Amino acid sequence: MPLVTIGLAGGTLVGMALILTYILGWANKAFHVEVDPKVEAVNDALPGVNCGGCGYVGCGEYAEAVVLDNVPVNKCTVGGESCITAIAELMGVEVDTPLPFLPVVHCGARYKDRLGRSEYKGEQRCVAANLIADVQGCTYGCLGFGDCTRACNYDALHVIDGLATVDYEKCVGCGACAKVCPRNIISITPFKEKQILAVACSNHDLGKEVTKVCKVGCLGCKACSRVSNLFTIENNLSTLNYDEYTNDRLDELEKARKRCPRQRLIFVGKPPKEGLKDDEDQEPPDIITPDFKTTVDDTEWRG
Repeated sequence: MPLVTIGLAGGTLVGMALILTYILGWANKAFHVEVDPKVEAVNDALPGVNCGGCGYVGCGEYAEAVVLDNVPVNKCTVGGESCITAIAELMGVEVDTPLPFLPVVHCGARYKDRLGRSEYKGEQRCVAANLIADVQGCTYGCLGFGDCTRACNYDALHVIDGLATVDYEKCVGCGACAKVCPRNIISITPFKEKQILAVACSNHDLGKEVTKVCKVGCLGCKACSRVSNLFTIENNLSTLNYDEYTNDRLDELEKARKRCPRQRLIFVGKPPKEGLKDDEDQEPPDIITPDFKTTVDDTEWRG
């Protein structure tokens, strides 16, 4: 009797397996969606990291957009020039070598430079600390809890003495760090050169208010704009015109940099091989942006 029971159970399982196999085989044919071979080829040319830096959910979605919607082939910052060239060949189009888009952090204040900083015992994340008033005097500066560092998959961003700092040798410009910064002080910027000059501050307050919260914040004093018309003062903050920015004007930019009383004009990017001055008195690159956003624009303050 037990053998009969075991046999019936085994037969039932085998029968169910055969039926399910048939059903799955039928469903595979009935609901099969043909994939354009060119989409597969473009997807194979992409790095497959699905970082979202191109603006799409993943490499597969971007590949479909390139083939089916004629989206530009040069949106993959991770793959770089070789990837873009390969996709351009597959699509039969010509493409200029794109400018690298890299992150810049519009803050240059380390712990020692910040005034009015209070002890924070809450969750050690920028997104949480940003909701608490008076974590530090400056409501525009880097909080330093490393949300951007955790978002980076390339070990290209670290918090050093409380300040988010980019390793441009490792950075691929995927934009993950900019997306998670609750104060909007990181943005992805086109680099016309290996290094560009930038304003290491984002504080829009009047100069006398800046001095109360930061030892190095921009005062909006116009010293830079008096030397070069590439600089303008917008909302009490020095801003560079990157549309007109060229290395042909380096001497002019260098004069403006030396005029800054708070030393907030710094070169950021990869160390230059030629053409750029490398002063010993200049602090290491901190990072900045040409498209300044007030750090409290998207913030809901509580407490």
